[in-house]
Amino acid sequence: MTSQKVREQFLNFFESKGHKIVPSAPMVIKDDPTLMFTNAGMNQFKEYFLGNSIPSSVRVSDTQKCLRVSGKHNDLEEVGKDTYHHTMFEMLGNWSFGDYFKKEAIEWAWELLTEVYGIAKNDLYVSVFEGCEGPDSLEMDKEAFDLWRMILPEDRIIMGDKKDNFWEMGEQGPCGPCSEIHVDIRSSEEKAKIPGATLVNQDHPQVVEIWNLVFMQYNRKANGALENLPEKHVDTGMGFERLCMVLQGVKSNYDTDVFTPLIREIEAITHQKYGKDGATDIAIRVIADHIRAVAFSIADGQLPSNTGAGYVIRRILRRAVRYGFTFLNIRKPFIYRLVKVLGEHMGKAFPELKQQYQLIENVVKEEENSFLSTLEQGLVLLDAVMTASKNKIIAGEKAFELYDTFGFPIDLTALILEEKGYTLDVDGFEKALKAQKERSRAASETSKEDWTILLDDKEQEFIGYDSLEADVKLVKYRKVTSKKNGEQYQLVFNHTPFYAEGGGQVGDKGYLEASNGDITYIIDTKRENNEIVHFSETFPKNSKGTFKASVDKKQRQRTASNHTATHLLHQALREVLGTHVEQKGSAVHSKYLRFDFSHFSKLTIEELRSVENFVNARIEGHLPFEENRSIPLKEAMAQGAMALFGEKYGDTVRTVRFGQSIELCGGTHVKNTADLWHFKITSESTVAAGIRRIEAITCDAVKNFYFKNNRALFEIKDLLNNTKEPVKAVAALQEENAKLRKQLDMLLKDKAKNLKETLRKELTEINGIQFLAKKVDLDAGGIKDLSFELGQNNTNLFLLLASEKEGKAVISCYISKELVAEKQWNAGAIVRELGKYIQGGGGGQPFYATAGGRNPKGIDEALEKAKEFLDK
Repeated sequence: MTSQKVREQFLNFFESKGHKIVPSAPMVIKDDPTLMFTNAGMNQFKEYFLGNSIPSSVRVSDTQKCLRVSGKHNDLEEVGKDTYHHTMFEMLGNWSFGDYFKKEAIEWAWELLTEVYGIAKNDLYVSVFEGCEGPDSLEMDKEAFDLWRMILPEDRIIMGDKKDNFWEMGEQGPCGPCSEIHVDIRSSEEKAKIPGATLVNQDHPQVVEIWNLVFMQYNRKANGALENLPEKHVDTGMGFERLCMVLQGVKSNYDTDVFTPLIREIEAITHQKYGKDGATDIAIRVIADHIRAVAFSIADGQLPSNTGAGYVIRRILRRAVRYGFTFLNIRKPFIYRLVKVLGEHMGKAFPELKQQYQLIENVVKEEENSFLSTLEQGLVLLDAVMTASKNKIIAGEKAFELYDTFGFPIDLTALILEEKGYTLDVDGFEKALKAQKERSRAASETSKEDWTILLDDKEQEFIGYDSLEADVKLVKYRKVTSKKNGEQYQLVFNHTPFYAEGGGQVGDKGYLEASNGDITYIIDTKRENNEIVHFSETFPKNSKGTFKASVDKKQRQRTASNHTATHLLHQALREVLGTHVEQKGSAVHSKYLRFDFSHFSKLTIEELRSVENFVNARIEGHLPFEENRSIPLKEAMAQGAMALFGEKYGDTVRTVRFGQSIELCGGTHVKNTADLWHFKITSESTVAAGIRRIEAITCDAVKNFYFKNNRALFEIKDLLNNTKEPVKAVAALQEENAKLRKQLDMLLKDKAKNLKETLRKELTEINGIQFLAKKVDLDAGGIKDLSFELGQNNTNLFLLLASEKEGKAVISCYISKELVAEKQWNAGAIVRELGKYIQGGGGGQPFYATAGGRNPKGIDEALEKAKEFLDK
């Protein structure tokens, strides 16, 4: 059975049981502060489990793309080493929101596995929560046990502890006992020797869990206590890749048709054979797995970067590059070539892979090039570390510096050191790594109290489209403490005019006014689990009273102007550059807007001017704001509304139109494009391969921009004796400056040439080495040129030159490469030591390095100390 058929049969089965089939949510999460990625099928339904929203259907089913690489569910380091862990995987699931419970969930799971998929009943085992003592003091899940006992023999029902059979969303929130279904795919001979029941949850590669049925009936409070949920829910998740392994009769997920097309392509590119060598097999599995995670993330709008979710994606891709570099001996980009194969194989189920193919390929290729350069640089730096070492043990702190500062992988460091006869101080590295993690954890640590409920109101309506003021009542609140922000209060009202951060737009700020005139400032507004949460540094005194909630009107107006401008900018870019342009991200603030979009090259001056003119023509056209707050998604798309990849849309959506521009959008906008006054692009730059970024301003910010520029122009004209043509005057000055610089360079070269002959005569021989330490009147560049000229045809030169420029000191050391190899000297280590005398530091390569400092008076002492290195 093909993987495509496996997926179809699952969804068809639950559709026949009255479930609504819903699309996979984006893998990258944008509105949940507790998660960066979807790591379980239930993530997109959290608001229903928490009771914050009412689902359109009480029974749903889907196949959800998931990523587990960070936090509690971290599978990254296991991937490739075994045959069943993955970063990105599909989770087949069915859910009940207060409808059916354990009986139906268990009976349907058994029916699908044994009757539809035809898995042998004797190969299946199930586990049931055995109960626990301690603070929770929970009884055995007897209801599930009795249901299973009616289906299969008791010797196939395994009692599981809290670790394996009690599922929790996190430290707080809905949770409950679960039943896992395991399958034994070993040979008959192996089954006869060892009963499968003894191998369940023992990390056996052929006795694996394929389905987890979670029965959510409790809520974990902040103090650790459990309370019963008002409604009981079912949340199931089945590993798609493992299911395919079972149904296709193979012993590894990587031998299924989910992965074999990728593995065949890797074999063809690298000329390596899968299944012949353990290390090679791991590398191929790592690459085949990781390209899926990276490609799906980019398709969902998350590009590799140095922070947050982007850093996780970069780590995954770099791990794949590193395995190709180390074990497959590939020194050039190649992983990007797998994107086409992935799209051809999975594009039917996930069309975004085909639609975003070119972008994914470009980004992956650029990232590969960048990291391969990092690896080459790291090899040079590691070589310098080994050269400078006084023994064969490399300090863990040095290895950590390479890892942390330059991104050089620690396992590659250890491998190279071993090949060169060195040993890595692993304990020292782990100590430095642990200290960094503790610093990071302490900086981001947040504690949240339980919500205090004041009113029973599950629908917090946003009324801010129509009004910036409203009388509100506090529904619930809690205190949140973090090192970054200190103590804050999160407030939820029965309705609110405050817009919660979303769709790239920042949250509203403003204040609450109590009946006695007391003011509580709202410093931010965010959405969490479909609730609008207001942040304040103080708590209202009369929490049960009625408050007048007021949004900061100026900030809202400026933000709305910039949001409208992003829509017009998007339209302009597609008009000027072509319909290949798609929005890839935005940030809408009150002071400026940022817009990321797909395009293959830097915009010319003419293109930027055309984009500006297009937007300003719409501003001058006084286009009215038109919205439809509730329109079926299909109807909105038929009208030409622009939807964004990586965004989650419901069955009904809101559309925003200005003239011919129509987009799906939940943000705030001006009533007429004339309110923008004017649109001005302030910068255009690159974000990643095939992704450009425009920053722009509107309204008051444009007025300030022109005011500052105008003032600068008058100041320049004043410096140029009030010339009527300042551009020509500046061009003439530049031309004259270039001529003078050329003359100056020639004079400096003549000076250096004469100085070279003088210094050559001043060289003295010490212990067979040509030595000179001297202060010269050259800049750092001149010293370097002079040093290398003196070093030509000289195999035993030790040169230390220093200079003073504008109150700063420079010291440079040149050592002939032959001396570096013979004496194990290192110019970088020498300048770092001598840099202490000029109150500075520096570094470089073993044969040439430079240090800078703020104490020129120390130059003479540094030069004097240079001789001492000849005796070492």
